[in-house]
Amino acid sequence: MLTLLISIMVSAGSAIYFQSTGAATGWVIACGVIGFLATQIIVGLLVRKSVNLVNSDLQGILMGGQKRINQKIQAFQNKPSGGVKAMQMILEKEQAQFLQKALDFTVNLEPFCKWNLLMSKQIDTMRMQFNYQMKKFDEVDAIIAKKGLLSGVMVMEPITAAMIMARQHKNKDFDGLEKSFNKYTRKFAKGNKSVLIYALYSWSLVKRGELDKAREVLYQGKEETQNEILIRNWEALSNNKPKKFSNSAFGDEWYSLYLENAPQPKQQRQRGNGKRGGMMR
Repeated sequence: MLTLLISIMVSAGSAIYFQSTGAATGWVIACGVIGFLATQIIVGLLVRKSVNLVNSDLQGILMGGQKRINQKIQAFQNKPSGGVKAMQMILEKEQAQFLQKALDFTVNLEPFCKWNLLMSKQIDTMRMQFNYQMKKFDEVDAIIAKKGLLSGVMVMEPITAAMIMARQHKNKDFDGLEKSFNKYTRKFAKGNKSVLIYALYSWSLVKRGELDKAREVLYQGKEETQNEILIRNWEALSNNKPKKFSNSAFGDEWYSLYLENAPQPKQQRQRGNGKRGGMMR
């Protein structure tokens, strides 16, 4: 908002100055336009540079947290102890800590809202994603419910759209879910980015027993994307084998939506005997 105000002031000042010199009307208008655009560019670059510095610190928090998690996973794989479930609880706690730290850090972006009209939506989007990863779904739903040009979620990636649709399924907002499906399949049609959208919506339909509609959605999806997972699921429903429908092949991309629990890895038994150095029989 301030960028626009300053640009208007510079534009008006430039026009008034050149008008006072007796310049032709065309030159006065041109100078006003140039002053407006130049101010927009200069201020925009300065603001972007400052935002990038804050974003760099935010990414550092996320990367540092992920690095610690990877180290703990590696240590557990090298020397399993306490069981898989215990380790999973430790990792979830570690993840929640650095995600909360990142969430709290987003307040450092708020001063830029008066310079960038879309900054509020960018902040809301980040906060929605962080809360989603921490399973704070009340906060997620509150952010998704925001409406307006300057607030609410900015959907620039399929995973963000999938998060919104997953919450609509969980909240039994099936009319809203269908509207989102239609909206986001159009939005992400290019580059086969709509695969996860088709997978999620067809999964929701299967869960609700709407197998015919799910098959139609999967047919549309496989024709558009040629994705093997969608093809296999379409074949399963076409052959009246809904139990073979599965999105597990999407891996973490699917399980990060928390619609289904990821399968637990089996803990390998240690074959060495710590005291005697022999082999277990």
